[in-house]
Amino acid sequence: MSASSNGWPVVLLHGWPVTEAHWRHLLPLLSRSGFAPIPVSLPGLGTPAGSTTSFRKSDLADRLRAELGLAGFSVIGHDWGGTVGFLLAAALPQAVNAIVIEEEILPGINVAIPSPGAEHYPAWHGPFNRSPDLAEQLVPGHEDAYYGIFLRQSAGPAGLDPETMRSYVDAYTTHDALKAGLAYYRSRADDIADVQRLPTIDTPVLAIGGRYAMGTAVAQGLRTLATDVTGLVLDRSGHYPAEQEPEPTAEAIIEFLQQPN
Repeated sequence: MSASSNGWPVVLLHGWPVTEAHWRHLLPLLSRSGFAPIPVSLPGLGTPAGSTTSFRKSDLADRLRAELGLAGFSVIGHDWGGTVGFLLAAALPQAVNAIVIEEEILPGINVAIPSPGAEHYPAWHGPFNRSPDLAEQLVPGHEDAYYGIFLRQSAGPAGLDPETMRSYVDAYTTHDALKAGLAYYRSRADDIADVQRLPTIDTPVLAIGGRYAMGTAVAQGLRTLATDVTGLVLDRSGHYPAEQEPEPTAEAIIEFLQQPN
């Protein structure tokens, strides 16, 4: 790992339906460890989508690639941020020295979520979000139920900080946020095609799962795409290890990023 005067850049991409607050525990610890964290909110994920019209993950990765302008960096991605981050890293093998994927199985990777995660992580939201016009008719005015139920179920027994969860629901309670969030799910066919075209990469990958969510399936799925995958399961976490078990998650990430590549 080389370093600039401000530290080695680490790009962090959160997923749906959370915000940059997902990284609130990790960011200061990365900075104290000599890294330069760069949290990025993808269009429509708790922030306005702006002029974005394509939510195909490869298009979002290409856009980010142009915007970052970094010669070298690491990537940490959670949920949809994990898919975008992996596609970004695959496109820049000489620039990205390490990848951390938290709680994401890339589109088209057919691995089963093991118990107890299979009994906790929701199976309804993908089909619901992809169904044309269904969420548009049912969600407006019921955002507390729609986002709140997903967040509670996906967090597992440990749950999420109530104030932070409230901030997540509030951030997504706009028409534009709903439209953009659904678009992330409705690009599935293109996303699967893009993932299937990926070459196997040699960049080291840390695959983090929560025991009460995707668990070992995160690493299992990534081993079909990368040659060097280290798996980690956080025993008390659901879909949000960086929030639910922040200290061991941060310790594992920092140790992984500090390894020579």
